[in-house]
Amino acid sequence: QVQLVESGGGLVQAGGSLRLSCVVSGNIFSINTMAWYRQAPGKQRELVAGITNGGSTNYADPVKGRFTISRDNAKNTVYLQMNSMKFEDTAVYYCNAANYYGVGRVDYWGQGTQVTVSS
Repeated sequence: QVQLVESGGGLVQAGGSLRLSCVVSGNIFSINTMAWYRQAPGKQRELVAGITNGGSTNYADPVKGRFTISRDNAKNTVYLQMNSMKFEDTAVYYCNAANYYGVGRVDYWGQGTQVTVSS
């Protein structure tokens, strides 16, 4: 099992910045990728950014150039630095850990942290 605990959400004005943190515990050696997802009211959960064990990253088009995902392996923590924030970034942000095995995948989720951007 893997446990994920997010922090760092809050209220920010448009154009401002926030940094989310996700502390990972448990069977961390089973994790292949870490990611941040978000879900706005009335919308489906969507991928924001992901990072592999090797450090490769990928971003959703709406956040490219504004958000940065990173990891500190010594602290078992994954971060999401969000800059130049926009009203449409308002959502609940979830930390995700994925374990790939054969053709299967197991996902672990944090409890979510609310991010609200005021226009």
